Amino acid sequence: MTEEERIFAGRLFDARSKELRDLKHKAHVLCQKFNALDEYDEGRLPIIREFIGRIGENYYFQGPIQFNYGCHTFIGENFFANFNTTIMDDGRIFIGDNVMFGPNVSLMATSHPLIPTERTAMRYEDGHVSMSEYAEEIYIGNNVWLACNVVVLGGVHIGDNAVIGAGSVVTKDVPENFVAFGNPCKPVRRITEKDSKMNLL
Repeated sequence: MTEEERIFAGRLFDARSKELRDLKHKAHVLCQKFNALDEYDEGRLPIIREFIGRIGENYYFQGPIQFNYGCHTFIGENFFANFNTTIMDDGRIFIGDNVMFGPNVSLMATSHPLIPTERTAMRYEDGHVSMSEYAEEIYIGNNVWLACNVVVLGGVHIGDNAVIGAGSVVTKDVPENFVAFGNPCKPVRRITEKDSKMNLL
């Protein structure tokens, strides 16, 4: 079993293995390239397609961005991400259509064991020090808005049309059509027609 296969099987994996470092390196280099370009440079947005698992025809990243793998992230149509998007996609991340990220949104589909000797361990035969991780997938539905400084942890499902308030840390599932916020993030109320801002037109 490869280290990447261990990730998808829900096993502990060695984040420092050459296999995974090589896989991540492509995304890291291309993120650097993206971040170095002017936002009006026509070659900037196509760079995303060079490392992403899948993305719709229409998308925008303000940048800077940082993906850990990129190839483990799958994004639908009409995606928008504001400044400083960080995606730790050790586990797979699925993002629906018409999703918006505010500034400083982080998706963290990875974690470490709590017991120190399980996080780092020496293989004495070759001196290699492993850094053990495990990863759970993240699912974000259609028409979701994650406001600024939201952090979503692995294993979370966010339902269609949900809004996650600024500064929230999402550790558990959020149902569709709900406003949720806080640390830890909790569903607060359903979104209704009373929330319409059409009067501002």
